[in-house]
Formats: sequence, structure tokens, C-alpha cells
Amino acid sequence: MEEIAADHLSALHETLRADRSAFGLYDTACAAGERLAGTLSTLATEGAESADALVARLVPEVGGNGGTLADAAVRRAVAAAVRDVRDRHPELDDAMGAGAWGGGFAWDLLCDLYQVFFADMVGEFLRSVVAEHVKLSAPTLAADAEGRIADRVAEKVVDLVPNPCEEFAAAAEPAQAADTAQSAVGAVRDPAAALPGIAKSLVPRAVGKVLARTTAMAARPVHPHGCPHRYAAAPGRGPGGCLRLDRTRAEEAGAAA
Repeated sequence: MEEIAADHLSALHETLRADRSAFGLYDTACAAGERLAGTLSTLATEGAESADALVARLVPEVGGNGGTLADAAVRRAVAAAVRDVRDRHPELDDAMGAGAWGGGFAWDLLCDLYQVFFADMVGEFLRSVVAEHVKLSAPTLAADAEGRIADRVAEKVVDLVPNPCEEFAAAAEPAQAADTAQSAVGAVRDPAAALPGIAKSLVPRAVGKVLARTTAMAARPVHPHGCPHRYAAAPGRGPGGCLRLDRTRAEEAGAAA
């Protein structure tokens, strides 16, 4: 499963390096990331009574109502990110049930939410790619395969996403100041005032990291199965047993419906 997840992630990266507009994923991810950054200050002052309520609130606010495959992946990523934050913070459910988060969520939790969202967005997008093809060839295995691949992909990229809280802490120490965070913080030392701005400033970097658009990740690795850059290994799909990743807008809209 690790190799399959790596193959699909590599194919997606290659596709986006060749054409940043592919799937509309890059621009959709940036827009969603900015919307998420904009909601953080509100979440810091207004909590939720349950995880379901939090998801119901964030999905339209962050995911919007677009109809492409990328839009649908963003909406699923919101729900997946809330799930992952609950796993990281097992005390969250009890606290919400007791009304402890009614006055807002702690910033360490919100920074985790920001970080895992971008990773889950990539995983959920590839889940859709896998689902569309695996169900055609092995429908009885599709649900398990999709979940495992999406989770593995998210695990691979989550540590690449900058964490706003860590950037704020670094900016507070001049000797270790991070340029993107420092410009947002300025003379402000209050996390509640600074972190939303830091989160927004980090969006291009976060998206660039997970979608391999940054210079540091720009080298194109040779695909282990010899597939062209627009394909991932998948028996019976595309040339030489490869799964095609690039599609027309009509195909995207049909898959997202």
C-alpha cells in the first residue's frame, strides 16, 4: 500500500508540475486555504457543541459550493481534518460535549486543523481518482483501497505543511525568525491577533509543499513503473498499465457530481 500511495502521489505531482491548472486543484486549494485561515479567528472565540456541528459549519465556509473534483475533495478534506484533529486530541469530544469549547478552540488545536487540512485535501483528491478506476475493475475492494490510499498519502505529506503556531513561535525569537511569519507578526505578540494573518500568509507555501510546486521539490523523479507524467500505475488503465490522471473539464464535473 505504501508503494501504491507513493505512485499516485508522484503521478499527481508530475501532472501539476507539467500543468499547474490541471483539475483546478492548485487554485482551489489556495482559495480554500485562505478561507480556512479566515475562519480561525472566529473558531478561536466561538466553539462548537460537537464534531458534527463543527464539520457542518466548516464544510460550506471552507469548501464552498463548486462542482469540480477538486471542490468535492476540499469539502471531504474538511471532514477528514476534523476527524484527524479528534484523533490527535482525544479530549476534544468530551470537552465539546461539556460545553468547554463554547468560548472558542485553543490555538494549538486550530493550528493542527490547518496543518492536517492540506494533507487530507491531497489524500481526498487521490481517493476520488482511485475510486473512479478501482470500482470499475474491482468494486468489492474499492472502499477499503480508497481509504487506505488516502490515509497513506495524507501521512506522507502532513509534515510538509507549515504550522502557524510554530511559525509564530519562531518569529517571536529574532534569531530564528521565519520571514513569512515575521512579516505578519510585526510588533504584535498576541497569538490571537497574529495567527490568522500568519496562517493566510502560509497558504501558498502549504499548497506548494503538498502539491510539489516548490523549488525544493521541483526535481521530477523517475516513475518506478515507467508511466508517463500524467499516469499512475494501475493495471488495465492507460498505456502500459497506467492510470490516467489528466481529464477534461466535462469528465471532472461528471466525477464530482
